[in-house]
Amino acid sequence: MNSYKKMLSRLTGVIALATIAAAPAVAQYNEKWDTAGFIENATFFRDGPGLTKSRTTGQFEFSKDFGKKIGLSNFRVSGTLRATYDAVYDLNDSEYGNKAGGARNFENFGSTTALAVYGGDGSSPWGQSILGGGPPGFGFDLANNPNQGLKVLGEDFHDPNAGVTIGVPVRPCDKDSRGCGLEDYMDKDLNDLRFPEFNDQLDFIRELYVEGSIPTGDTSELFIRVGKQQVVWGRTDLFRVLDVINPVDFSRNNIYDELEDIRIPQWIATAEYRWGAIGAFDDLNIQAVWNFDEFRPNNLGQGGEPYAILDAGSFFRSMNNCWENGCTVSNFLPAAALGLDDPGLVSADFAPGVIGIRGVDLPDWEIGNTQGGLKLEGVYSDIGFSLNYYHFFQQLPVLRGNIPSTNAFTGEVAQWDHIIAFDIAFPEVDLIGGSLDFAVDSIKSVFRVEATYTTGEEFANTLEPDLFSESDMFRWVFGIDRSTFIPFLNKKRAFLISAQVFGEHMLDHELEQRPLGEAGIPNWEDNYTGTLLIKGWYKSDTISPQIIFAHDYKASATVIAPSVDWLISDSWRFTVTANVKVGDTAEDYEFDDCRGCNPFPPFTASPLHPDPNQSGSNGWSSVEPLGRFRSGPIAMASEEDEIQITLRYRF
Repeated sequence: MNSYKKMLSRLTGVIALATIAAAPAVAQYNEKWDTAGFIENATFFRDGPGLTKSRTTGQFEFSKDFGKKIGLSNFRVSGTLRATYDAVYDLNDSEYGNKAGGARNFENFGSTTALAVYGGDGSSPWGQSILGGGPPGFGFDLANNPNQGLKVLGEDFHDPNAGVTIGVPVRPCDKDSRGCGLEDYMDKDLNDLRFPEFNDQLDFIRELYVEGSIPTGDTSELFIRVGKQQVVWGRTDLFRVLDVINPVDFSRNNIYDELEDIRIPQWIATAEYRWGAIGAFDDLNIQAVWNFDEFRPNNLGQGGEPYAILDAGSFFRSMNNCWENGCTVSNFLPAAALGLDDPGLVSADFAPGVIGIRGVDLPDWEIGNTQGGLKLEGVYSDIGFSLNYYHFFQQLPVLRGNIPSTNAFTGEVAQWDHIIAFDIAFPEVDLIGGSLDFAVDSIKSVFRVEATYTTGEEFANTLEPDLFSESDMFRWVFGIDRSTFIPFLNKKRAFLISAQVFGEHMLDHELEQRPLGEAGIPNWEDNYTGTLLIKGWYKSDTISPQIIFAHDYKASATVIAPSVDWLISDSWRFTVTANVKVGDTAEDYEFDDCRGCNPFPPFTASPLHPDPNQSGSNGWSSVEPLGRFRSGPIAMASEEDEIQITLRYRF
C-alpha cells in the first residue's frame, strides 16, 4: 500500500510539474483557463424511512491548452474536482446515522417451545435463542455483541417467512465496529458516509490528466492521455456490457444515476494511434489502456446506507459480525432435531468463528495486479465498430468457502464442506467483445449493438463443497434510438425514443432439484432486461419531461421513473423525479439457503440426507441470503419507491 501511495504522489507531482512547465507558453497560446462547475442539492424521500438523501455537491471543472509542450502537440491539462456532503446521516440519524437500528428478535417459526419460553409471537431476542449454549460452537458474549443498533437482514424488503435471517449492525463503523472487520472494504465511518469523496483514494479528484498528440503523418497521430480519468468503452447506458474499465459506485443511487456520475475514476494511461481514413475504412484507430491504479471493486453500499444494491452490503456486514463476534440466526433447524416434541423451527446463537465472512482478499498494488486491454475502433461504410479485449479483476465480490472454521458441535477446527464460512475474493477475468452502431435512414433510427464473452467469473453455487464455481458468461445489448413526432403531445418538437434489451447467458450454469427445492447457482441461466426512454421538450427546450421504464424479465419486476427537468435560466435547473417499482418483490424469490447442507455430519443431517455422514444440500430454501440474486436490483429494491428533487446552479 505504501508503494502504491508513493506512486500516486509521484504521478500527481508529475502532472503538477507538467502544468508548471507549460506555464511559460501560456501567453503564446491561451491566456485563460476554461473553468465551469455547479452546486447542487439532491433531496430524496421514501415511504417509511422518510428522508433518504440530502446531498449537496460542489463540482469544479478546469482545463487549458498549452500548444506544443514536452514533445506533444495540443498539450492539455484537465481536471474535475467534486465534494459532497450528505446530510441524511445527520438529519435522519435514527434511520441511517448514529442512532440507527435497535434491539431485534428472531423468528422461531411454529415452535411451541419458543411460544412457551418467550411468549408473544415466539421470537427470541438477539443472543438468547433456545439453541444458545451447550455445544462449544453455540452462544456468544452479549456484552461485546449487544442487542442494539441492529436490523434483521432484509426487514425493509420482506418478512422472515420461516427463512434464514441474521442481525445486521447498521450504525457507522466508528459508532459500532461490528461487521466492519473487512479492512478497506465496507468499513466506512460517519465521515466516510457524509463526505464520500474524501478518502485515501482521493476520490474528490474526479479527473486530473494531461493529454496531447504526436503527429506521425498527414492524417495520423498518436494521442496520449495519462492521469485520473474515466475510460468509456461501449455505446449503451444503465447496464454495462463493454463499459467495464472503471468500477461503479452503486451506493450513490443504486443503478439509477448517470454512469458518468457513478463511475469511480482510476489512474489510467491510454495511448491511441489514429490512422484517420485509411483503405476501406472511413476512420480507424487502436487504443491501448493500462489501468495502473490499485484495484477498486464496485461500491455496493454497506449495512446502514440508504442505497445498498441487492442489500448485499447488509448481508456481508451481518456475516462478518457472525465470524468475529457470533450471531443469532432465525429458523435455523427443526426443534425436533434437539429432541423436543415440537413441530416448529428454532433459531440458533452461533459462536465466533463458526459461520460468516472471515476476510477479504483485495489484490495488493503491484505491476502484476494492474489491468489493461486493447480496443480497435473504426468506421466502415457508415457502420461504427469496435473489437475489444480487457484483462481485469471481477468488480463484484464472490464468497469462497472451504476456509478453516469451528465445528459447532465438537469444537474441532477444520475445513468443512458446505459450511457457510467464507472469504471474499475478486478473481481475474478476461473479456473479449465488440460493438456496432449504424443508422437506417429509411426509418430514421440509429441501432446499437454490444456483445462480450468473459472467462474467469465466479458465482455462488450450493452444489459445490466450497459453495462457489466458475462460469463463462455471454452478455449482449441491442438498442435503438429514434426522434419521433408525437402530434397529440407536441406538434412542433420531436421526442427522443430510446429502447434497449440486455441479455445474459451463463454457460456453466448448474441447477438441480433436491427434496426441498432447487440447489446450485442462484443466478438465472438466461435473463433479459428491457429499458425504454421517452423524452420530450417544450417552451424553447427549457422544460423537458421524460419517462424511463426498466423491466427485469425473470424477476417480473419493473421500475417506472417519470421526471420533469426545468431549465429556469442559463444557471438554474430544477428536476423532480419519481422512482416507482411494480411487479414481483424480493419475498417472491427463494433459493437454497444451505441450512440443509449438513456441514457438520452427522449432527446436522436430516432424514432427507441419504448418508448422514456426507455433506450436501437438500434444497431447503428461503429469501435470505441467495434469493437476492434471483430478485435482481429492481425487485430487491421493491420497497424503495421515492420522490427525488434536485436543484442545480451552474457557474
